[in-house]
Amino acid sequence: MRKLVFIPNTTNHFLFATFGIIFFFYISLSAQPIKPGVEQLFDQPYLELLAEKRVGLVTNQTGVDSHSNSTITLLQQQAKSGHYTVTALFGPEHGLFGIAYAEEFVKDEEHSSQVPIYSLYNKNHRPTKEMLEKVDVLIFDIQDIGCRSYTYTTTLFYVMEEAQKAGKTVIVLDRPNPINGIVVDGPMFDESKRSMVGHINIPYCHGMTLGELAVFFNEEYQLDCTLHVVPMKGWKRSMSFGDTGLPWIPTSPQIPFFNTPLYSPITGILGELHCVNIGIGYTLPFQVVGASWIDPDLLAKKLNEQDLPGVLFSPIQYRPFFGSCANTVCKGVLIHVIDPLLYQPVTAGYVIMGILKSLYPAEFARGLEKSLKKREMFGKVNGTDEIFNLLKEEKYVAWKLRGFHQEERKAFMKKRAKYLNPLYSD
Repeated sequence: MRKLVFIPNTTNHFLFATFGIIFFFYISLSAQPIKPGVEQLFDQPYLELLAEKRVGLVTNQTGVDSHSNSTITLLQQQAKSGHYTVTALFGPEHGLFGIAYAEEFVKDEEHSSQVPIYSLYNKNHRPTKEMLEKVDVLIFDIQDIGCRSYTYTTTLFYVMEEAQKAGKTVIVLDRPNPINGIVVDGPMFDESKRSMVGHINIPYCHGMTLGELAVFFNEEYQLDCTLHVVPMKGWKRSMSFGDTGLPWIPTSPQIPFFNTPLYSPITGILGELHCVNIGIGYTLPFQVVGASWIDPDLLAKKLNEQDLPGVLFSPIQYRPFFGSCANTVCKGVLIHVIDPLLYQPVTAGYVIMGILKSLYPAEFARGLEKSLKKREMFGKVNGTDEIFNLLKEEKYVAWKLRGFHQEERKAFMKKRAKYLNPLYSD
């Protein structure tokens, strides 16, 4: 038998080694985390904005740099060299440390550094004139989740309004939209529905960062706020949060994982009807839809037949630990986002509602009737009452919901274009 002997080719080995070094160097560079705005703040020209100023910081547990250092700590450490003083801290819904549950009022308190902490989620949703007396500059550094109904967006709007009235400067430290900067979906907003869960006329998923939204607010709503946005370094619009290399800090108790923001706009609106469980009280918040009366195989089959882009459904059974469905076996679907750049989350959520109504009209109708008490909040979260009316009055509603406000979103996309930061272009 002939032996095959492989004689090393030193030229090829050198080429492969060189290619390997270049490849791994490229991978290591691409794996480097992007730099959020807080890491640019302490360089010029931004640091100069703080010189000789009394600084208030609107933040929470998500205000960290790429090494998980708190913005509060960083700001206080740099105070002496930056020639400014930190005189106030402001916390949004869920509080400065993210402990409070949704809609739970948060009390004012004092930070361990003796700086007062003012809650913007109690009887006051806005900083008052008294809170701003010892502040010259307000820095806003909070991780948002990319949905209009998440109250951090409204808090930013309120902060800008009140800062303008009091003659204060606002500096927004930009952070990623964790869904990405491309997907735009969901209904536009009827401003008669204004509340903490919606304040401005943008789609439910807007595909913008808070820094871009701040500029949008200032121009479109003529706030006339003295505004500066400190951009991120390295973030691109096609990135979901998992692509950034940044540590994910839960933005609130039910947004625990870096990919939870992908699922929140799919099922969060449905959750306001309180007719099915959406994973609240279980280990998969927003990622499941279940109830005792659902056939999981049938629901998964019917939803997959809709051929929704970027989303798949598989049957699941689970038992929540707490909430209205505690210790009840829920049967339904597990949602899989397989392409965050293609999926249309709110549209997918509306189709789920439509299919549930088609398959289980009696059970869905009972849930809808029970939710009449919740109708006001459902309307506020959607930004319109039209969705509830369609669900209640139309027999086959999935396709009507799927096409809802398409033309209005196109008009928004044209308006939105001038507010997108060119630094974030792919």
